[in-house]
Amino acid sequence: MTTLVACSHGTDSPAGRRTVEEIVDLVRERIPTTRVVQAFVDVQEPAVSEVVEREHLDDDVVVVPLLLSVGFHTAVDIVRAVSPYDGVRQGEPLGTHPLIAEVLRARLRAAVHDRWLPGDHVVLAAAGSSNPAAVADVTTAAAHLADLIPVPVSIGYASAIEPRIADAVAFARQNGASRVIAASHVLAPGYFAGLVERSGADLVSAPLGADPRIAEVIVERFRSA
Repeated sequence: MTTLVACSHGTDSPAGRRTVEEIVDLVRERIPTTRVVQAFVDVQEPAVSEVVEREHLDDDVVVVPLLLSVGFHTAVDIVRAVSPYDGVRQGEPLGTHPLIAEVLRARLRAAVHDRWLPGDHVVLAAAGSSNPAAVADVTTAAAHLADLIPVPVSIGYASAIEPRIADAVAFARQNGASRVIAASHVLAPGYFAGLVERSGADLVSAPLGADPRIAEVIVERFRSA
């Protein structure tokens, strides 16, 4: 047996905490014979290092980042947690999986009430990281989304890297967009979701949330680690 450690960022948002717990519950439903435990890299406890130190004593462990791209937390926090131990592995983040784009499309369709208009433009609104691999991940996610919707897609970031979301929204308008929709490339309500909501877009899609497809991606990352 192998334990799945579902490692999320952590949030002060009660709604965000509930959403992540619901996602983890969906994972448990799909692999009922596997032990699934939560861990965090920031804000909440227990820390991923503590969970791995405890769990590896009884089982092999795979840490799956409940994060949408690589970055400091995957390259530093989680690596530090898993590297001291044999039998502990790290899965890939979730965001480049095509199913994530399908969930994004569903959230966007809800935001536009299933009606795209001439002049619509979508800004994929990501948290942001200066890590080039994170930029590549978000670029891949944007390409997957662009294949699924009938309007142009560009990218904006909440922090760490340009263009910021508000600037990407403004640039889309300057280049002829009559309605700009920010696609929340975040898992759950919280700090970054709030930044997307305040970006100045005409419409903002909901976070990805506790969607069964998110759970499927997590299980796939676990099995392929």
